[in-house]
Amino acid sequence: MSRACPGYGHKWDPWLDKRPIIEYNPLSMKKIILLILTTMIIGRPEVPAASPVVKNYSQEVLASREIDMEYRYRVPSVSKVFKDNILLNIAYLDGRVSSASEINWEEIDRPFHSEFTLKPNEAFAYHDAILPEYKDKVVVTTNARFNKQDGFKTDGYLYGDGVCQLASLMNWAARDAQLDVTQYTNHDFAVIPEVPKQFGVAIYLDPGNKLSSARKNLYIVNNQSQSVTFNFDYQNGQLKISVTKDA
Repeated sequence: MSRACPGYGHKWDPWLDKRPIIEYNPLSMKKIILLILTTMIIGRPEVPAASPVVKNYSQEVLASREIDMEYRYRVPSVSKVFKDNILLNIAYLDGRVSSASEINWEEIDRPFHSEFTLKPNEAFAYHDAILPEYKDKVVVTTNARFNKQDGFKTDGYLYGDGVCQLASLMNWAARDAQLDVTQYTNHDFAVIPEVPKQFGVAIYLDPGNKLSSARKNLYIVNNQSQSVTFNFDYQNGQLKISVTKDA
């Protein structure tokens, strides 16, 4: 059997054609052999589809404290009210809720992370009745009044009962982080589970008596040279507050 061979004007006879099928090139062969050996030794290099820029969000943890949200009081029904009021207070703080009409208790009880940051010399106050010396420093509050109109629950004694426990946990974490903390009222009248007595703080807001309420507040000032962040993490029934700054 014969077939036409392009470039020649006669029939091609494979028995008579002595030309090599592959033309040998020493330089090309060296490259091929080197490629094969390299692949065998180090394997095929993995080339990512994209090469994202990795940013360094490294944070130094100054303090971290947590409490069990399933045990906020020895009476289960009261403990549940305390838990709900604490979680609602954080929802007001981070903006997930701004009025009672926006409250969805199933959503509020789901795991979350929220945070706020204080620049050097900036301050946090637990509510908006603020002493004059902090007026120009406060940039963050919990944005709530802890009353029925805001959707807070009552255990039969007080609407918003339980928010003192959140304030006390923040007080504990802030002092551990060596921030500048001021409180004028303690919580000696009732034990706060898992929070040492010396960190208990009583929070109260009476819109009709701002001066008195300003002393029933919690003030935290960032006395560091860098910004600090308060992180709130709620998962598996545990609420953790950690204070961090850029490493």
